[in-house]
Amino acid sequence: MTSDPKPAKTRRATCACGALALDCEGEPVRLSMCHCLACRQRTGSIFGVQARYARDKVEITGMAHEHLRVGDSGGRLTFHFCPTCGATVYWENDAIPGFVAVAVGAFADPAFPPPSVSVYEARRSPWADMPNLVIERHE
Repeated sequence: MTSDPKPAKTRRATCACGALALDCEGEPVRLSMCHCLACRQRTGSIFGVQARYARDKVEITGMAHEHLRVGDSGGRLTFHFCPTCGATVYWENDAIPGFVAVAVGAFADPAFPPPSVSVYEARRSPWADMPNLVIERHE
């Protein structure tokens, strides 16, 4: 007798009011934190943390408004946020088609895995020390 393989874990990310939600299947393909000035402004914090999933592993429910931003490299990012509470829940980068970045805070899970990559490290606040991260250099 053979057993069925263990089903992939599904995590739910929502905005603050719960009107916009994502169900993400399996583990993210990348977990990173970004210290760029745009992420600081978007989050109101000193960095943004994102979990990247393959688009076909993400089910989106609810309405979202969009904000288009052109990044430092010229790439276009489309941020999706709740029209009621204003929380950014996910975004897509035209340079990485087929993937969705989800704000890790939207999972509201203190046990969510930590990021392993840090980008725009040159813009990191010196008092925000994060050990054991791979550093990508972006000036």
